[in-house]
Amino acid sequence: MTKTTGNPLALEEQVCFALAVASRNVIALYRPLLEPMGLTHPQYLVMLALWQHAPLSVKELSRLLQLDPGTLSPLLKRLESLDLVVRRRADHDERVLAVTLTPAGQALRAEAERIPPAIVSRLGMPIEELQDLHAMLTRVIDLTRDS
Repeated sequence: MTKTTGNPLALEEQVCFALAVASRNVIALYRPLLEPMGLTHPQYLVMLALWQHAPLSVKELSRLLQLDPGTLSPLLKRLESLDLVVRRRADHDERVLAVTLTPAGQALRAEAERIPPAIVSRLGMPIEELQDLHAMLTRVIDLTRDS
């Protein structure tokens, strides 16, 4: 545990600072793994959701990723231009835009399976600590979701 300074505005004591720096650093670890796949980290998150749940409506995808549709739309357009996903109006309701994986998008999953163990290795932390960190961050997300 780090020693506190007693200064409530000390940069090194701010949760937001630690989260921001950790987020940047962890995402940077993904970059060299994702570049050969032609994906950015946000695109990778979209693909993870689709590999797990496809087909999905844009609304469902937005909810899963906790992104507003305006942020998600350019990611989907780019993935579509890479021939990884297809967006189509749903047969049951033309107001619903459904996102499905193309064969190339489905095939990319096999390559992506090497990423989680590579990240665990690069972080150099015991898996139990990473699981605890994930649980704590998920709790923070849940507590701040509708704030």
